[in-house]
Amino acid sequence: MADSFAIRLAVHADAPGIAVMSRDLIETGLGWRWTPRAVARLIRDRTTNVAVACCGARMAGFGVMQYADDEARLLLFGVRPLHRRTGVGSGLLAWLEETAVVAGIEMIFLEARSTNAIARAFYAAHGYRELAMVPNYYSSSEDAVRMGKDFAVANASPRFG
Repeated sequence: MADSFAIRLAVHADAPGIAVMSRDLIETGLGWRWTPRAVARLIRDRTTNVAVACCGARMAGFGVMQYADDEARLLLFGVRPLHRRTGVGSGLLAWLEETAVVAGIEMIFLEARSTNAIARAFYAAHGYRELAMVPNYYSSSEDAVRMGKDFAVANASPRFG
């Protein structure tokens, strides 16, 4: 059964919660790069969207999308274990993608740990293709898989009816 959740843009008060989720869910074993101060900078950055998915008053997940011309990069994306496989992650990713397409983005890139089969499968199920291995991407100690989704191709196909 899917969680009931709402997605909104993050505000300054969300920075500590996002930072802790990043530290605990994404940055495990890498050091803490996305501190509350760094996340607050992302929230203020006009080239970045920081979105949160909330179940009631509790933050269930978050995503950070950074824009450049016709490409975007999903910098951070995390969902609390309690809310995984409930539609929160899919809903949050769809919200970020729709926002990017409205902004004229044609391609979204992201990196996932090469050892994170669950994340790689999640993104593949949402149309992302594995493009390249990036050696020593994470703290010069762990490889990443660069993935991408091409919206220009999807939007260029003719529509009938």
